[in-house]
Amino acid sequence: MRKNFGAKPMVYPMPVFILAAYDENGVPCAMNAAWGGISDSDQITMAISPSHKTTKNVLATNAFTVSMADAAHVVECDYVGVESGNKVPDKFARAGFHATKSEFVNAPLINELPMALECELVSYDPETHAMVGKIINVCADESILNEEGKIDPAKLRPITYDPCNHKYIVLGEAVGNAFSDGNKLK
Repeated sequence: MRKNFGAKPMVYPMPVFILAAYDENGVPCAMNAAWGGISDSDQITMAISPSHKTTKNVLATNAFTVSMADAAHVVECDYVGVESGNKVPDKFARAGFHATKSEFVNAPLINELPMALECELVSYDPETHAMVGKIINVCADESILNEEGKIDPAKLRPITYDPCNHKYIVLGEAVGNAFSDGNKLK
């Protein structure tokens, strides 16, 4: 027996993205953006309301970064989601975040969050709130790399949003091998 929930924005996992951009004075702002994902091999799409200060900054600069929220910074990442940059202009600093300018786009990298996508704005639709970014670069701090120089999810400890229970959950153990295990059924 299945329980019906109706039409709701519920998927698992739901990534927790921290979207960051500079304002017209070069001051960084960030927001928690839970509705989004990879939409093409070099694009990310998120649903972002036009009322957010960060949205206004992205539209002004045509650039942004998307950091993966992690277990070590749950409080900070939630704070930039529950506080408005329109009301608290220094919310980035109040979160305890520090910025380094991206080498590839005019947007801040959040030093405390070890993985980010560096993006140029492709399009924004204020009616649907769909923001599409072209991924120019992916960067990761060496502290989250494995011996082969690849991102190690166990070291990154990215979090996902549980929309049903309003919790953050750290992604866990590997349970299979992509593009391999299914070959057993061929």
